[in-house]
Amino acid sequence: MQRVVLIDYGSGNLRSAEKALVRVADGKAEVVVTDDPTTIAAADRLVLPGVGAFAACMGALEARPGVIEAMTEAVQEKGRPFLGICVGMQLLATRGLEFGETAGLDWVPGDVKKLEPADPAIKVPHMGWNALLEVADHPLFQPLQNGEAVYFTHSFALFPGDPADVTAKVEHGGRFPAAVARDNVAGVQFHPEKSQKPGLALLQRFLEWRP
Repeated sequence: MQRVVLIDYGSGNLRSAEKALVRVADGKAEVVVTDDPTTIAAADRLVLPGVGAFAACMGALEARPGVIEAMTEAVQEKGRPFLGICVGMQLLATRGLEFGETAGLDWVPGDVKKLEPADPAIKVPHMGWNALLEVADHPLFQPLQNGEAVYFTHSFALFPGDPADVTAKVEHGGRFPAAVARDNVAGVQFHPEKSQKPGLALLQRFLEWRP
């Protein structure tokens, strides 16, 4: 049985993400919540959740001894499939520009920048259900359809340096990335664990994804 490791670094959406993964695994995969480097390095698949500010989340991840090194071993050296959720996706960037500049994992080169809607009447944070646009023909994202609504709550977004890394977009006072993928690494700005049928379908596909 494959082991899916949900990385525990104190993120606020950890338990809801765990429940959603357990539901879609349906006994066919073991879901483990941990910050143990040995377990992380040996994972078959990894999920990094995230809620809050980029700098605080990166700092919390760095404060767990050996965790980033174990993630790097599993994902970058062994090629294990990886999914970042919300700020977990943003941490894939080269740097975050929230409360100054903070270095990220640099697995999907780019910057995390504040949303700046062209229309001042459009509120930030971007919160609630919104339709996905320009969904790429990518094995992981095939369950998602253009126009399908998923749940967002954020004020910043990851803007990759390479447009080919963007696998879906969303419109909120301007169009920006809603999902990214590069090799065995993927991320979604929305919360699949809160997005009902399309979110669960994406998590199900992640458990089957063979990048």
